[in-house]
Formats: sequence, C-alpha cells, structure tokens
Amino acid sequence: QVLVMESGGGSVQAGGSLRLSCTYASRDFFMAWFRQAPGKEREGVAALFHHTEFTEYGASVVGRFTMSEDGASNTVFLQMDSLKPEDTAMYYCAADTVFWWLLPKYRYWGQGTQVAVSS
Repeated sequence: QVLVMESGGGSVQAGGSLRLSCTYASRDFFMAWFRQAPGKEREGVAALFHHTEFTEYGASVVGRFTMSEDGASNTVFLQMDSLKPEDTAMYYCAADTVFWWLLPKYRYWGQGTQVAVSS
C-alpha cells in the first residue's frame, strides 16, 4: 500500500516556480517536505500541523516556499517560488502520526521527485 506519493518535479530556470503535490493515505498524518542533494544530508524544507495553518519552514526556503493542504483530497502542496540553483535536489514527502517538525524521523516516505534549477 502506497501511503505517500509525490508528483510535480521538473526542471526550471533560476527565478522560476514549481509546485509539488503529495497525496497521503490517512487524515491522521502530519506531513512534511524534505530534500536531499547529492553528497548532502537530508534537509527539512517544510512541515504542516495538519488541519491547521501552522507551518514550519527551513531557513533556506522561508519566504520563497509555501506549504499548504487540501484536506478534501488528502493532498499537500509545496509551492516553490524564486527558485535558486541550490534548490536542486530530490524532494521527498513524509508522513507520520507524530509531528516531527523538520526532523527526518517521519515513518512514511514517498519515492521522491527530482527538482533541477539551472542558472
């Protein structure tokens, strides 16, 4: 059973925008986005306290990325604006019944979707 699944990655020039989507299996899940670039550790990007508007953002994306939720379709989104080459990474959606903020302790992970930003 696929509990978490991302979509929406792609290639874009610096300054552009992309929107990632993630569908999840349970409304009891807290959701988060992470990313990992080659040779680097997994980095917390955004985390959403479900069914509220409370979100936590990583320092490198605050003011540029926005995480939101559509509870009716069990989908979260990551709107990425003003993209920079350093945003290039594999982006993962994560879920758990515990809110882990931006720590990579979530139990359920998607397969990832690649984002590439060219200068």
